[in-house]
Parts: sequence; structure tokens; C-alpha cells
Amino acid sequence: MTVSIYNSLTRSKESFQPQEPGKVKMYVCGPTVYDYIHIGNARPVIFFDVVRRYLEDAGFEVQYVVNFTDVDDKLIRKADELGTTVPEVAEKFIGAFYEDIEALGVRKATLNPRVTEHIPDIIAFIAELIDKGYAYASEGDVYFRTSKFEDYGKLSHQNIEELQFGIRVEIGDRKENQGDFVLWKGAKPGEIKWDSPWGPGRPGWHIECSAMARKYMGDTLDIHGGGTDLQFPHHECEVAQTESITGKPFANYWMHNGFVNINNEKMSKSLGNGITVHELVKRVKPQAIRYFMLATHYRSPLNFSDDTIAQAENSVERIANCYANLKHRLEAAAGSVPSGDSTAALRSKLDGIAAQFQAKMEDDFSTPDAITALFELVSEANLYMKGDDVTEEGLGLLIAAFERMDNVLGLLPAAAEEDLLDEEIEQLIVERTEARKAKNWARADEIRDLLNEKNIVLEDTPQGIRWRRK
Repeated sequence: MTVSIYNSLTRSKESFQPQEPGKVKMYVCGPTVYDYIHIGNARPVIFFDVVRRYLEDAGFEVQYVVNFTDVDDKLIRKADELGTTVPEVAEKFIGAFYEDIEALGVRKATLNPRVTEHIPDIIAFIAELIDKGYAYASEGDVYFRTSKFEDYGKLSHQNIEELQFGIRVEIGDRKENQGDFVLWKGAKPGEIKWDSPWGPGRPGWHIECSAMARKYMGDTLDIHGGGTDLQFPHHECEVAQTESITGKPFANYWMHNGFVNINNEKMSKSLGNGITVHELVKRVKPQAIRYFMLATHYRSPLNFSDDTIAQAENSVERIANCYANLKHRLEAAAGSVPSGDSTAALRSKLDGIAAQFQAKMEDDFSTPDAITALFELVSEANLYMKGDDVTEEGLGLLIAAFERMDNVLGLLPAAAEEDLLDEEIEQLIVERTEARKAKNWARADEIRDLLNEKNIVLEDTPQGIRWRRK
């Protein structure tokens, strides 16, 4: 396997070479847990889940770390609004995050470190920066001295003068220079705080990822991922902090996904156009949300609208129906005699589709082209099922091909969704079958309509009745 990754640091595609053969250290910036995640947050959650799945499918052992920012100005404001505490706010929305990613078919990270559980590590990191002259204390705060780190701006491809342009330094400002960023924030009255050598306070946003990534993954990551909005200042500051201490690259490959717009407008509080995953999964199939995110290349902007999500729902339904038809035909084909000639031809076609899928995923994880390969498989499966020589072996090959691709993309319904029928629905299907045998067409139609209301669609096939969820 030769994966190429577009590296934001070099602005070019590079062949992926992990530091340790067979193992990948991958860190992706997680949410600030003061609210439900919105669909903009969901894009990196879903995309980097696919990156991790593909690498694992290729045989790599992936150490996948996603942090929680569980103390921040936003959490403090939310706690004040709700009349509760910062830890209680964090606990609520960490729980909601896990619910949302489970609904989206996202696998849990290897580790989800929380800022509040790593205060000593963060304080030690800041102290080391001060000792090396890269940071300074000022009236209870601590700032990073950007002018001392010569490569500041290399990730966002700007020089320090450009980054500082337009920033005003107020009279009495605690910074030496306007571009210096905070590492430790002195506590205001009533705020959550921890003791430190510089007085009571809490970590700045940027320092937390540097400290936690270094603790669990060492001086250098293989891959660091996140949204393009994090490239500056967050990731730029992470680079400066970590490399000032280690003298080594913080990450060998930087990956950034594009924005998600709503009806061609940027999501913003002022426009009130944010959509949370928590609400969206109540009205849209989770697989359709995954499809929507993956049908556009991760580095390109993505536009959410009723039309685009409806197209995604139609597409995943086509995929799911084909897979369900294959499984249904396999049950009906039990005991059939395999035909060597037809199976050999099918195997050759499937090998070509698999090679296409792999080539596109290896090319900077081009999920839109990988989905095209999946639809090639759908077309081949539908054509095969219309033929005269349908065998157990052939159906098994097609099902295995679907499952191998879906192990990466995650677009098929979960097994529980596919197989679960409650007793009432089971009884109705049996009753409808009896009604048809008795030629009681009115009752058979009545039951079909009733099941339809329960989002169960019955399909009469030559092999018998099969059902699927809408």
C-alpha cells in the first residue's frame, strides 16, 4: 500500500511513511464541550474516522487520539447561563458527543483525554517553555513569545508581520508583542481555577493539545488532523509551543478538511443557521449524513441543503437495497451448485472494482471516487442478480465485496437496524402472507399500508417476501 497525503505544511501530496512500520500515531482536535456538535464539527469526525478505518483495514495499528476541551470561556459562560458548574456542563455534552458519534457510525477513539485531567502536565509544559525563554509571565497570565520562534507562521504560510497586521495593543496590555498568545489565563473572580506557579488560573486553548499529544504520543505525530479553521491560530500555535521544546517536527503530516456551509452561507450564530447533529439524526438517516460528508473531497468546501441531503438519502437507500437484495437472494439460493465459469468472470470484475477503490483511497483518501467504485459494485450486483446463473458462491463474493468497502466507508445500515423486527411487525407480515393465500387482497393491502406507516416496506420477489426499513 502506498498512500499519498496532501500535507498542509508543504502544500503538496507526499507518500505516507509512518515513523514506526505498521503503526500510526494520529491526533485529531476534538470538540469544546459546551454544546451539541454541529454539522461543521461532524465533518472531521466522520472523515478522520474513515482515514483511521482505511489505515486499520490496510493492516496498520492506529493510535487515534481525540481530545475534549472541557474548560474554556465558552463553558464558563454556559455554566453561568444554566446556573450550574463547568464540570457538569462538560459531562453533559461529552455524553451527547458519544451519543452523536455512535449514531453516525463513528468508532470511538483510542483515547479521549480531557484538559481538566491534565493540568499538571500542562503546567509542566508551560514551565519548560519559560525556562527556555519562549514564554513569560505577566500579571498572573503567561504568554508565548512568538518573536523567538523563527518558524512561526510556517503552517499557515504567513510571516509574523502578516499574522500581527491589524492587531492592536491596548494601553496597559500585558503582552510584550501583539502576536503573543496566552498559555495560562489568570482566574477572574468566581471562575473555575487551579493553582500554578504564576497564580490561580486555567490553561489557554492552544497549550492543551500540545501537552496531551506529547504525553500520549511522544514528540512527533504521524498525522495531525482538524478543520481548516484550526490551521491558524490553533495548529500554528501548537507547532510553535511543541517544537520550541523538542526541536523536532510536531507532526509529519498535517490534514485539514474544508468548511461546511448552510445553503451557500457560512454557519454563524448571527445568521442562526447552525444545525446540530443531535437534531439532524432525528430526521435524517445517519448513513445519509456520512454519505453527504464523504461524497465531496475532504479539502473542498461542502454545502448543506435540503436538496443535497435528500440526494444523499436516495444514494444510501440504493446501496442498502442492493446489499439487502444480495442477502435475500443468498438465502433463497441455498444449496445451488456453483458455476466455475461464471464465478471466475465475476471474481475478475470484483478484483477490478476493489483495485479501483483502493487506488482512490490511497490518493489522499478520495472518498468521492471510492464511492464511485462502490456504485460500480452496485451496478455489477444488480446485473448479476438479473442473470440466469446466480449461485451461492457468486452472491457470497458480492456480499464480501460490499462489506469490505463498507468497513471503510460505513454507509450500510447497522446490523441491528437491518435485522430487528418486533413481534407486532413479525405477526403482521405472517398475517399478510395468510391473507394473500386466502386471496383477501383488501386485508393484505391494509397490512402493507400499516407496515408502511411503521417505516417497513415489503417487497414481493420471486424468492419470497423481503422487508426493508425506509
